Amino acid sequence: MQSVKSRNNLVVSYLTVGGLIILVMMIFGVLMLLSQGGVLDLSPAAFYQFLTIHGTGMVGAAAFAAAGIMGYFLSRHVTLSKKVMTANLVLFLIGVVMVIIGVFSFEYASAWTFLYPLPQLSANAWGTIGALLYLFGMLILGVGFLLFYLDTGRAIIKNYGSLAKGLGWDVIAGKKSEDDAPSSTVVASTMVTIVNVTALIAGAIVLIMNIINVINPAFTVDPLLAKNLTYAFGHIFANAIIYMAVIAVYEILQEYTNRPWKVNRVFLIAWTMSTVFTLLIYTHHLLMDSVMPTWMLIMGQALSYANGLPVLVVTAYGALMIVYKSGIKWDMGSGLMFLSMFGWVVGVVPAIVDATIVVNQVMHNTKWVPGHFHMYMALGACAMIFGFMYYLAKHDSAIKTNVMDRFAFVGYTLSIIALSGSFLVSGVLSTPRRWATHIPEWMGPAVFGGIAGILGFLSVAIFVVHFIRFIRIRNKMVPGSSSDGKRLA
Repeated sequence: MQSVKSRNNLVVSYLTVGGLIILVMMIFGVLMLLSQGGVLDLSPAAFYQFLTIHGTGMVGAAAFAAAGIMGYFLSRHVTLSKKVMTANLVLFLIGVVMVIIGVFSFEYASAWTFLYPLPQLSANAWGTIGALLYLFGMLILGVGFLLFYLDTGRAIIKNYGSLAKGLGWDVIAGKKSEDDAPSSTVVASTMVTIVNVTALIAGAIVLIMNIINVINPAFTVDPLLAKNLTYAFGHIFANAIIYMAVIAVYEILQEYTNRPWKVNRVFLIAWTMSTVFTLLIYTHHLLMDSVMPTWMLIMGQALSYANGLPVLVVTAYGALMIVYKSGIKWDMGSGLMFLSMFGWVVGVVPAIVDATIVVNQVMHNTKWVPGHFHMYMALGACAMIFGFMYYLAKHDSAIKTNVMDRFAFVGYTLSIIALSGSFLVSGVLSTPRRWATHIPEWMGPAVFGGIAGILGFLSVAIFVVHFIRFIRIRNKMVPGSSSDGKRLA
């Protein structure tokens, strides 16, 4: 029992670290929007440092928290290594510190994309030390995550025989009945393990290439190869966040409704399709690169369309069906889980639009893209993370929600819709993304988005404070009390 409790202590640590970093990263996002709107006067150098830390930190923190969710529920089915989860936590914190020092002490500002040869050729905007701190920090972060996914893969193979069986291929082939199919948690975890091991290896390769180039500029790389590796890493890794977090939707909604989430052949086929598509659709980020092979660009468009459907449809439809006439008692946890389905569905739509080549050529370098991403990530994946935090607090202590939590639910929903809408409107106005300064015609939506971002920050602050209150209550609980059977530590 102690190993289970100590493992769940790690899950709480993952969520606390992830939640706090997300909260701080929101500040940088608000400051950038207010600067673009002319309300603040940030220097271009400071703006691009904020852009770098915001993009890197948001994706990294959300992925870290989602890994905690995946570890929490997957450990009900397989035996995960506590040492590996601890190592991932330690390496994550070390990497974060290195990235922060590189960005703020040495003015490194390449955005999260660190596109070759920008880390080395910065026109003196930053030096070698800043670039190496950032790149090594990212590499250390990646090593921690890679250890985690290698361990989940090991545990799934040990328990189910292979990753193919973890995806339910033997059920799809008719060799086993649907009643013997792996759980939704195992299927999703297997998919994430496959795609993220691939993504992290691609990321490690291009980071090492960049590191060598920074140390020895005579070492050169094909820039197109470097860009493909960078986006293969970045897009897959960011995309997989929602596939980890959705495990909480499967588990929590079936617990709240007392109905099983049925895993059938359609469900399994959908997850297998998304496994393949997720590995390939990063090419929709390269539709403007005319030197890319034409077949890869066509594949990027076609599969981006297809990837938006299988898992999303079976999950959104499944969530509706499992809740329908179930008599579910709604609370913050289940409410945020259900809200995340809306965020995922709506957030995918502008992404599919942007994946159309003729639209992409006009819209991809505009704020249309962060409009899609903020809706998909904030109202989709992050809503799942915050919902799990509320679920865990309720499940593991006697903590109560109050009117502030309900305010935060409404405030978060409205703020992310408003923020994403401001980005999409800016995209329609052809406002370029990643520009530190805006002309007056572009400033209105930026100011509106900044104000919406402030409301979002306040809402997330309430979410995080609630979770910290839960930790304090949990740590004060006396072993052997009536709630001790449910508490995590």
